[in-house]
Amino acid sequence: MAYGLAAGTLGLGVAQVVAGVVAPASAPLVALGAVVVDSVPPAVKDAAIATFGTHDKQVLLGGAVLIAALLSALAGWLTGRGHSIGLWLVVALGALAALAAATRRSADMLAVLPSVAGTIVGTVALARLASARRQENGDTTRRTVLEAGVIAAGGLLAVGGGQLLGRTVRNSNASRREIQLPTPASSAPSLPAGVEVGVDGMPSFRTANEDFYRIDTALVVPRLVAAEWSLRVHGMVEREVTLRYSDLVAGPLVERDLTLICVSNEVGGHLTGNARWLGLPVASVLARARPTADADMVLSKSSDGWTASTPLPVLTDARDALLAIGMNGEPLPIEHGFPVRMVVPGLYGYVSATKWVVDLEVTRFDRATAYWTTRGWSARGPVKTQSRIDVPRAGERVTAGRVAVAGIAWAQHRGIDGVEVRVDEGPWRPARLAAEASVDTWRQWVWEWDAAPGRHTLQVRAIDGTGAVQTGEEAPPPPDGATGWHTIDVDVV
Repeated sequence: MAYGLAAGTLGLGVAQVVAGVVAPASAPLVALGAVVVDSVPPAVKDAAIATFGTHDKQVLLGGAVLIAALLSALAGWLTGRGHSIGLWLVVALGALAALAAATRRSADMLAVLPSVAGTIVGTVALARLASARRQENGDTTRRTVLEAGVIAAGGLLAVGGGQLLGRTVRNSNASRREIQLPTPASSAPSLPAGVEVGVDGMPSFRTANEDFYRIDTALVVPRLVAAEWSLRVHGMVEREVTLRYSDLVAGPLVERDLTLICVSNEVGGHLTGNARWLGLPVASVLARARPTADADMVLSKSSDGWTASTPLPVLTDARDALLAIGMNGEPLPIEHGFPVRMVVPGLYGYVSATKWVVDLEVTRFDRATAYWTTRGWSARGPVKTQSRIDVPRAGERVTAGRVAVAGIAWAQHRGIDGVEVRVDEGPWRPARLAAEASVDTWRQWVWEWDAAPGRHTLQVRAIDGTGAVQTGEEAPPPPDGATGWHTIDVDVV
């Protein structure tokens, strides 16, 4: 079994090196993992996010490594006992990985090379070690064990070298470091005094880049170079447009504070963040292309083939829908879409916030469907009015007396006009709202509670700018966002 592990490690290492040159997403485990991501129903995806949060991809890849190790060990055990099925198992796994890589959304004709190369090397290494094992005596056993150790070490070095090679060949980090963000033609308005309620434990008004949630289907982050980036605008337009990065930064850029929300966010969840974005209005780009009168949707595509369906009117109305290049005063982080991503206030990210965006196809909802729409999600995805309690935390023990209950609420492009809190299903009490930065950002709130000893249940609801009260009817995220009142229990002592 150890010989199978050694040979498998070398095969995967060689595949990783080849993938570093061809495309990191074509590495066998990544390609197979991507098939799993693409194939699971939304309920499984939501369960994974709820269980592992933003670490779901690491868990998936870790599981893939474990399965690969077990199958390699099985192949080694079979081959070492003279069963040719062990070698055929390696070939079958390699063929499966090659097929997965070839059928990826962004695959080209070279996508199968990593799996083919890794399979050949792994099969040869396993056959050699198995043959040596069957002929071994005391001296040859030591040599075979040593050879297996060298093969395994070489495989591990190859894995690391392949990852480094992928970053070097596609040097997104260097490209990002070279970016000097231009001064916007329209700067973000100054934040009003009092946008934070000043309660310990509350999130800041703006979410730091390193703390901003990341939910996408990319097991390997696409690594693009700004100088090579382009955006094609086509489909139901009078004039096809191709935009280069230099064209984008030379345009009249807009800077705005905008809140993004993932549709997978459970009631009270933390898959939401607020940042200051810099970008070119999507409307100005679409105006160059001149969509035809019967178009009603834009299908945006990521460099890895992921797609989102965005209503055309949302991209051309007065809201700040952006092709963003900056986030909180820095070029976009690579994992958040460098060099360019979409940011559209008022819609969940799965229908609007395409990272690593390279294509905008103007079309119709009755002619095209996007990645998650084909999996049963709503095609349009407007953000629902929501609120949550951040302080105190669920299950926390607090001291009797005056207790600050605080949190955030959002209703993008409608704004928040009120927040109410109640205790133990008693009457709703109005909370004090922090100052509003804009209708497209979250809003903090706080309520002073005279807490009596015992266990108590706290609930919160928001009223949006149209006067609509947040519904208490509970619904899971699929197919168009969770609803219900955030409810927590606290112990007062």
